[in-house]
This record gives sequence, structure tokens and C-alpha cells, in this order.
Amino acid sequence: MTPRVRPVKVGVVGAGALGFHHIRLLKKIEGADVVGFYDHNAPRAAQVAKDLETTAFSSLDALLERVEAITVVVPTPAHVDVGQAVLERGLHALIEKPLADTVPGAEQLVQLGRERGVCLQVGHVERFNRAVRAAAPYLEEPRFLQTERLAPFQPRGTDVGTTTLTASTRSSSASSDGWATVSSSCATCAARSGFLS
Repeated sequence: MTPRVRPVKVGVVGAGALGFHHIRLLKKIEGADVVGFYDHNAPRAAQVAKDLETTAFSSLDALLERVEAITVVVPTPAHVDVGQAVLERGLHALIEKPLADTVPGAEQLVQLGRERGVCLQVGHVERFNRAVRAAAPYLEEPRFLQTERLAPFQPRGTDVGTTTLTASTRSSSASSDGWATVSSSCATCAARSGFLS
């Protein structure tokens, strides 16, 4: 018999377009007890609380007092400030990509996570994409990289750049000329998937 695991009390900071989906999907995960969320936009928070039947907290501190883990889904320039508030309390954190808008900011969050002994994870999910996983065995030595934006322009995404990586690589199981082409939503994900190793 498998022992029952105590649900983890989780919350979300940010209830914009992406934060809404984090809240919605967390509510479906067994073992996640969604305590609620915080968003500085009160009318948006009220609407999301109603739509997803969850609690909108009136302040970040009020939410952080009630949880064990947090998902940070705020605009990238706010990642460091919000991340620090979370990590300083010794809470585990998933911070949407990119971790920060500067390398020193990212290093600061990583160091704080280490000091507090908590799990700090960045929301790189494309490596779990079925298409990316299926293509990985066909890649051996990338020879050509090309980037282009495939998704329609979204003003909410202007705080950081988003590109799609196309990698052509020599492969014995590719097309008749020995070349295969695969795509990933970001170079970091491609590197972690072995495209750029």
C-alpha cells in the first residue's frame, strides 16, 4: 500500500494571462492544496477568484504566511523582488522563465535559494514537449541554427525576448541526405534537451 502524502500548500503570485493557467492547473494536481493567489490588480484578482473558485489575497505577505511553496508568474522585471520575498521566508519557488531580467539578479536568487535550503525551479517546460522529446534521438551534431518568432505578437511578452530555435543536425536516421531539422521554443530548452550539447 502506497503511503498517503500530505498535500503541499501552494499559492501563485500573479494572475495575468499565464498566472490564470498556473492557478487553474495547480488546482487539478493531486497533492497540491491551492491556498490562493495574489495579484496587485484588484479587479483582475476578483474576477480570477470568481472564475477559478479560489481565494484572492489582499497582499503578498498575507499569501506567503499561508503557503509552503509559491509559483511566481509576474512580469520578468519583478521576478527578483518577488522571488526574494518568497525565498527569504524559506518557501520553495517555481519562477516562470526567465528567472530574472539580469544575470546578477538570477545569481542573487540562486544564492538566496541555496542559503535558505529551498527548491528554486525555473519554468522551462518545452523540454517536456512530446515533439521535442521525439526529435531528440535524431540529433547528433547541430550544424545550423536559425531563430524566428512563430507565435503572434503579445504585448505582455515585450519585457523579454522570445525566439524559436531551429537546429539542423547530421543524423543517420534523418532524411535521405542525412540531415534532420527540429524546433524548440527557446535556446535554453534546446540546450537542455541535448540539441546544443
